[in-house]
Amino acid sequence: MRILIVDDEPLARKALERAVLKRSDVESYDVAVDAIQALDKLLTDSYDVVLLDIAMPELSGMELVERLKKSDQPPPAIVFVTAHDDHAVQAFEKRAVDYVLKPFATARIQEAIDHAKQRTAAQKAAVLAGALPNVRPTTKAKLAIKTKGRILLIDPAEVVSVRAEGNYVLLERKNGTDILRESISAVAGKLKPFGFVRIHRSVLINSAFVEELQPLFSGDYTLKIKGGREYMVSRSYKKNLADMAELWIGAEAFTVKEKPTP
Repeated sequence: MRILIVDDEPLARKALERAVLKRSDVESYDVAVDAIQALDKLLTDSYDVVLLDIAMPELSGMELVERLKKSDQPPPAIVFVTAHDDHAVQAFEKRAVDYVLKPFATARIQEAIDHAKQRTAAQKAAVLAGALPNVRPTTKAKLAIKTKGRILLIDPAEVVSVRAEGNYVLLERKNGTDILRESISAVAGKLKPFGFVRIHRSVLINSAFVEELQPLFSGDYTLKIKGGREYMVSRSYKKNLADMAELWIGAEAFTVKEKPTP
């Protein structure tokens, strides 16, 4: 495995070099002090993995990736290593393998390189099989969230619900939970394309987990998800139930009109 380290900070470069030197699977590595120098190396030589800073003078790490896309060279696996967490979503849109925040632990860098190595191996295998002519992998949409000092990638299909907890929101997944400092309204807007429906001012539900809706005489609804857990759908958010399914058969009025109070 050949690695290129790109960072304009001497201390960061040294830390990355030490991490790389600990690996037995690295054939060789190079160092670039900025993205301009890195671009020259990448256009004249081949690398499997690039450990890339984002904020650099003249040419940023993001801009470097864009220029690489326009070249005929097969793209290496990109791992962004940066002190800024506000570029995470953009990084993964550019098909980054991982996103490591500074200051980083050596174990975290090693984990990121492992991910990049797996991506590189998969690309090479696909090319040999003729299944990926342009060498650019297609990936499912992911949610990038900051938690415990790192950027975590989550499959939206694994998130069951989102609940407001004061100034935070709690993401409840099938195999764990994550607490984020974000408003429920902001999260609702971002998750709507993934099938999430707001059923209460403090609750979002992944419609893929909904199994049953039960109207109540009060005009509210009880919503049951897989596993048996129930939620109350407040009357003010009743109209959102129409987004639960693409097709309603014999239940159109059920999602539009309120059940009369006796």
